[in-house]
Amino acid sequence: MKRLTAVLAGATGLVGGECMKQLLAREEYSRVTVVTRRDLGAAARHPKLRQVVTDLANLGKVRDELRADHVFCALGTTIRKAGSQDKFRQVDQVIPLQLAQLTLAQGARHFSIVSALGADAKSRVFYSRVKGEVEQALRAMAWPSLGIVRPSVIAGDRAESRPMERLAEQVLRFAPATWKPVPAPEIAAAMIRTALRSPPGVTTIESRDIPKAARSSAA
Repeated sequence: MKRLTAVLAGATGLVGGECMKQLLAREEYSRVTVVTRRDLGAAARHPKLRQVVTDLANLGKVRDELRADHVFCALGTTIRKAGSQDKFRQVDQVIPLQLAQLTLAQGARHFSIVSALGADAKSRVFYSRVKGEVEQALRAMAWPSLGIVRPSVIAGDRAESRPMERLAEQVLRFAPATWKPVPAPEIAAAMIRTALRSPPGVTTIESRDIPKAARSSAA
């Protein structure tokens, strides 16, 4: 069995951290390259992990270090944390699309991204519209295999304070499957298992289907 390589952006976040943990634990992957703004410290000592510390707004300068079979993008912020809609776009749209373009050009075969429930390029809601625009742009790149995961509220313990998301997580705990919060480990597992299958074209996993995708066979 050929062992695979992966590039991951967003490893310091909730879903990205789970992705990194699971990728490193999977025997299918021989190397995991994490591109990040800051040093990962002790986590970077894993023998399979290689970190690329750089300015994410200018990934072109490290393009040669972004060669991999599979690419995982778990970048994301909030407008409140970013400070403006323009800065939000930089993190949630500009950088992910630059990552996708560079890695596709370097020969990557699968790209996986955390989008959001309700993503729609025509939405009147800014957040949903940006997420939809990202999905639209990724589809236009014609990836051999593209995975789009659309979770509702992401459940888990965050290093940063996001009170509104914590409140939503509590409120929606007993909601129907479409809106129910999804644990970060399940989102990461759904992304990785889809990547290992690498179905041709676009695979969109809605929030209610993430638990099933997280358990599906990679074969």
